[in-house]
Amino acid sequence: MILHALNDYYERSEELPRTGWIRRGVDYIVVLDADGNCTHIESAGEMKKGKTVPREMLVPAIGKQAMKHTNSGKDANLLWDNASFSLGSGKKGAQKLASFLNTLRDWLKECSQDAGIKAIERFCESLQTHPDSLGDLLKRFQLDEEFSKRDPVLVFRLVDDVEEVHARTAVRATYEKQLALDDPNPVIGNCLITGKRSVPIASNEVVIKNVWGGQPAGANIISFNKRSFESYGKRERNGENAPISKGVSFAYTTALNHLLTSRQRIQVGDASTVFWAEQANDLETALPDLFGEPPKDDPNRGTDALKVLYQAVQAGKFTKGSATDRFHVLGLAPNAARIAIRFWETATVLDLAKRIARYFDDIKIARADYESEHLSLSALLKGSSRRKSDGSYDIPPNLGGDVMRAILEELPYPTQLLNLALQRCRAEQAKKNERTGKPVHNVSYERAAVIKACLNRLVRFHTKSEKEIAVSLDLTNDLPAYRLGRLFAVYERMQEAASERELNKTIRDAYFGAAMSSPRSVFPRLVKLNQHHLRDIKRSRPKSAGYFDGLLREINWSIDPNTAYPAIFRLEDQGRFALGYYHQRQAFFTKSDTPTTDNQEESK
Repeated sequence: MILHALNDYYERSEELPRTGWIRRGVDYIVVLDADGNCTHIESAGEMKKGKTVPREMLVPAIGKQAMKHTNSGKDANLLWDNASFSLGSGKKGAQKLASFLNTLRDWLKECSQDAGIKAIERFCESLQTHPDSLGDLLKRFQLDEEFSKRDPVLVFRLVDDVEEVHARTAVRATYEKQLALDDPNPVIGNCLITGKRSVPIASNEVVIKNVWGGQPAGANIISFNKRSFESYGKRERNGENAPISKGVSFAYTTALNHLLTSRQRIQVGDASTVFWAEQANDLETALPDLFGEPPKDDPNRGTDALKVLYQAVQAGKFTKGSATDRFHVLGLAPNAARIAIRFWETATVLDLAKRIARYFDDIKIARADYESEHLSLSALLKGSSRRKSDGSYDIPPNLGGDVMRAILEELPYPTQLLNLALQRCRAEQAKKNERTGKPVHNVSYERAAVIKACLNRLVRFHTKSEKEIAVSLDLTNDLPAYRLGRLFAVYERMQEAASERELNKTIRDAYFGAAMSSPRSVFPRLVKLNQHHLRDIKRSRPKSAGYFDGLLREINWSIDPNTAYPAIFRLEDQGRFALGYYHQRQAFFTKSDTPTTDNQEESK
């Protein structure tokens, strides 16, 4: 199903290279005259975000070496390659240069008199005859230091031409003709993807690159490294064990490599996630903005994409593409020498858009004015994880993929996600800002959004009779854990109001974790402390005392004094406690027409 969908994407895409060609980043162009003398080595790189990056070019792909080389030094590419092959530099340079020259002669013997081919032959023969001349050549163009540090990719061009030698008309025609005759004795079989019978079978899968955390040289989705994995005497090396036609093998690997370097790719934890539709669709361009981090020069991009998503879901249609088109999402992760499929989901565009909209409904929660309405998935995962000393986050390897699967399939979120968010709430109850020394909110916007989403999904799937957590403070929520969370926030706020100076340590710093997990061990002590705080407020700020007294009565009326403080809160109740605390704190600092804010309390 996955390979079939990738093959279909390749067939409908006009920008992907056809069989026998591949897009590769090229660093330099070696400019030659008709006699094979190098007149210039021209940089092909393009400036992007202040950095020089290789320029993508269509180049011949004669085999697996188009993506990576073996260690033999005998698998040169045709008319382009790293400097070690095209110039003979570095270790095994002479052997690699000979391979480069032999490849050119083997594939293009029918156009050996072409001016471009002759020039490259003479240039390579000169380097073979005078290997020491390479150093002088690189020094002449001030490239010796750079070439000693890395192995850049080179192509060739005649001095009077506009296009590179591999793009010359005669060279292209000869190459494509030879490509059809390259394997005179192909393995014939039935393609598992298309169902076509008696077609040439690909002997090796082209490697897949740019999977985060994977091998830089690339890895395979389909591979077998032991005879025990082979079936019915079929051999892996010639493709019989998993027969896929040459055309389809090239198509799906080309499509996947393209998606992994395009905007249709986001990183979700350890899962490199790509997505595409049967036909071009708005959701293809919106998904990176919905789940990814907004760029610094356009911080509202995610919010704008979210508005477009809601409008499309409400209207049931998209400006580009049909709502009934199939949409595919594929998550890949490294697994030794292979690539593992972390998740795979396919649905109609409208169904998937509705599921994504529900995800954003789930994480929607009251926030400060300066906090963005749009929360990226990366921000949620980071907010629920420990930040390490090197600035990275300790996100469990499979968590990102599991969360994305829950979003796409509309399933409950992993219990691990809720547990991690609550752990951070406890661990950072006394955390201070390293620069300012001021307290940092342990139940942050991101963590509160995660906890709300997890709890509401559980309610929706398991305890449908229970009320879902609201976006903001819910005065009608009578669940004990939610009420106690609100009560803890009021106690903390009263402590702040009773003190005429900034506190070094608040009840949150000392008691939050215990109150959230085992309230009976803490709340009796907090009640006594609060009586002292209320007395101090009555003496210095009587109007505020009346406000707090009314707030305490409103919270406490539904709490049964016999079972007011349970000995232990299970995980879900800990989440409700944290949300009650968060909602009440947000209400204190949110402007409102009702007398529930600290501002109005001060004005009494």
